[in-house]
Amino acid sequence: MSDTEMLAVKVLEALRQRGLRLATAESCTGGMISAAITDLAGASDVLERGFVTYSNAAKAEMLGVPPETISAHGAVSAETARAMAAGALAHSHADIAVSVTGVAGPGGGTAEKPVGLVWFGLAVKDKEPRAENRRFLGGERAIVRRDSVTTALELVLRTVQADAP
Repeated sequence: MSDTEMLAVKVLEALRQRGLRLATAESCTGGMISAAITDLAGASDVLERGFVTYSNAAKAEMLGVPPETISAHGAVSAETARAMAAGALAHSHADIAVSVTGVAGPGGGTAEKPVGLVWFGLAVKDKEPRAENRRFLGGERAIVRRDSVTTALELVLRTVQADAP
């Protein structure tokens, strides 16, 4: 079992123990976070839904991310990651939502937003959404995407465990 699979098991168990449901809003990972959960038996207990919103139009239409947010800050930004997570929560029956948006490479990076920069959003019912980023070095698309899935699962697990009674 890979590290990602073991982490997905922990996420599934933690969510199930607390009776929580998860939604995902994915851009550069293209559904890989949802796939990591649905690879496991019992996924339907915790995964409420997943949004793959690769384009800016999809982010706006499916998640309600204001086009002005994307225009002002870009798709790869804290503001967009927070709005994606908040939108996934608002457009689902989930208790917690995680989002991911980044520059997976190998092209598309800039000095300000280099290849490997990924923003993660996390929204929990009745709390302010938050965002944090990671910079995955090397510029290899598959590695950036894989590491983004792992990071998103870690964020969910840490959040669920921190909110435990």
